[in-house]
Amino acid sequence: MVQKYQSPVRVYKYPFELVMAAYEKRFPTCPLIPVFLGSEVLGEWRSTDGAVHTVERSCRLRVDAPRLLRKIAGVEHVVFIQRNVLNWRERTLLIDAHNETFASRVTVKESCRYTVHPENEDWTCFEQSASLDVRSFFGFESTLEKIAMKQYTANVKRGKEVIEHYLNELISQGTSHIPRWTPAPVQEEDVRSQLVPQCPSSLDMEGPSDAPGPASEMAIADGDKLDADYIERCLGHLSPMQESCLVQLRHWLQETHKGKIPKDEHILRFLRARDFHLDKARDMLCQSLSWRKQHQVDLLLQTWRPPPPLQEFYAGGWHYQDIDGRPLYILRLGQMDTKGLMKAVGEEALLQHVLSVNEEGQKRCEGNTRQFGRPISSWTCLLDLEGLNMRHLWRPGVKALLRMIEVVEDNYPETLGRLLIVRAPRVFPVLWTLVSPFINENTRRKFLIYSGSNYQGPGGLVDYLDKDVIPDFLGGESVVGYGLTPVTQFQLYPRSSGTWDDCRISGCLHTPGTCSSSQVAMEIPEGESVITWDFDILRGDVVFSLYHAKQAPKLSPQEPGVRASGQLIDKSWILGVDYSRVEAPLICREGQSIQGSHVTQWPGIYLLQWQIHSSPESVACSLPGVDDVLTALHSPGPKCKLLYYCEVLASEDFRGSMSSLESCASRFSQLSATTSSSSSGQSHSGSMVSR
Repeated sequence: MVQKYQSPVRVYKYPFELVMAAYEKRFPTCPLIPVFLGSEVLGEWRSTDGAVHTVERSCRLRVDAPRLLRKIAGVEHVVFIQRNVLNWRERTLLIDAHNETFASRVTVKESCRYTVHPENEDWTCFEQSASLDVRSFFGFESTLEKIAMKQYTANVKRGKEVIEHYLNELISQGTSHIPRWTPAPVQEEDVRSQLVPQCPSSLDMEGPSDAPGPASEMAIADGDKLDADYIERCLGHLSPMQESCLVQLRHWLQETHKGKIPKDEHILRFLRARDFHLDKARDMLCQSLSWRKQHQVDLLLQTWRPPPPLQEFYAGGWHYQDIDGRPLYILRLGQMDTKGLMKAVGEEALLQHVLSVNEEGQKRCEGNTRQFGRPISSWTCLLDLEGLNMRHLWRPGVKALLRMIEVVEDNYPETLGRLLIVRAPRVFPVLWTLVSPFINENTRRKFLIYSGSNYQGPGGLVDYLDKDVIPDFLGGESVVGYGLTPVTQFQLYPRSSGTWDDCRISGCLHTPGTCSSSQVAMEIPEGESVITWDFDILRGDVVFSLYHAKQAPKLSPQEPGVRASGQLIDKSWILGVDYSRVEAPLICREGQSIQGSHVTQWPGIYLLQWQIHSSPESVACSLPGVDDVLTALHSPGPKCKLLYYCEVLASEDFRGSMSSLESCASRFSQLSATTSSSSSGQSHSGSMVSR
């Protein structure tokens, strides 16, 4: 495999002629570069007017490798052939080098260019590229690649320091300006004898007329190369290899990507997320760019308008910056009714909101970079978990959270600089166990977790936030308006049927005035399964029951399968004969949220029933009387309305599920213990009420 290196453009703020004088001081040997043992001129050529000067040298480099490898190779130094073409007229120096030692086993090529800065003719630009192809090397091919690239990148960094050293030396000696080249008057005699003897080398095949000038070789203005000062100012310190990966990936995007080229900060995040493994970072970035195009994420900040519940009750927002200048985002997750929000606006709206926060975060990082004059590519999140309880560990909610983590990890890598988790309750380890496997290891290292009041005092928030930025609810001086979200508020925003996309059965039931109950049927193909339910009473009071039927209910053509809802219990059925109650009736009041589960004993059809509490206890709709008709006429809407979610799980999969966590907190059931107790011959069930 060919290893490639591409440096960013380095700028010397000195004229080209002075830089060339400093460059020549490196020969025939340079004490400042220990691995450079010396050089010998093999041939030299000058043009008639003296504008082009070509030199070919043999350079000896010390092998900085383990003694065993040097002994196997049988060499203590390697020889490179270097060819320099200096064009005073165009003010360019082109350098090409290749290895002579082990040329049949290893191929090393290097190209360097000194050119005039396109925007300032008194500055000089330098760039270089190299490639390494190890075909065979005594079984040490991989080792040689690592050693060679490590030594090469170290020499690249050292090379700039050497030039700057000799520039300072020239200036200290009084040489701060060297006149530009001007053509000398050409005499007729000089025309007849214009050639200088040439060395019989590769120069015979390549004359200086073929040497490209700055118009063809200089590409700073083309945008496919990066200025070193820009990297230091806007992107931060990068090693030579990291700079090379950034330049190569950017250049590849310009050649292949048809859409908008992402900013360098964005590209760099993907490289860091994959430890600067170029191929892996490229694959990850390509998938993200396709995702952004498919979902039109680039337009999200202009088009996204949060629904009213999010605008009013989402307890999070941007709040100044931390002590490092990173934008600060505060989220009071424990004080937020995540379940109510999800039911009010849906999972997709919550995901869109999270994406808009990430897009806004990137925008704020760019603004802070300009404001503080240093690279800021990530933000800090302050996560307050006071109030977090088992209600937040709701199965559909956790599934949605895991999906959001996956989307953010794939498309916004290395955007989180620090996560400060404060007031973590006892239930937090349960949540952390669930979500941590989905979080990248590099991201997990940025988490700082404080329980109780440990965030106060030295070692706490004051180490990362200024006192006037710490919010008042954490003992700081800054007033933040993210308060408690009342659960009942979300009853104003009920959603229609099919509330949660990942549900087995979900919907919105209306109990009309002429009918006292509604049912949902679920088929259990085998025993030892677990039925879970979760429903909110949006209007009226109901009695919830669970039945097992020996035969399937007769469904109308509009209600195929067992996902039907409505009045399913036949009038002719006899309780205890045709069907039996397996869950004791539970009275549910308006505004309550009910979660529960039932471990089945027999296969067959199970019916979840909701009855109007005020009606006589009945399992079926009786014929409407006069009072019922009058009530229906004066009640324009349904008597009862609820939002429900049902799911069937295999018993062996239920123990570690989110539903079992809910049941373990219930005073009605200890399902995690009873799931494996099916041999007792009885089914186990339970429901819990939360507000």
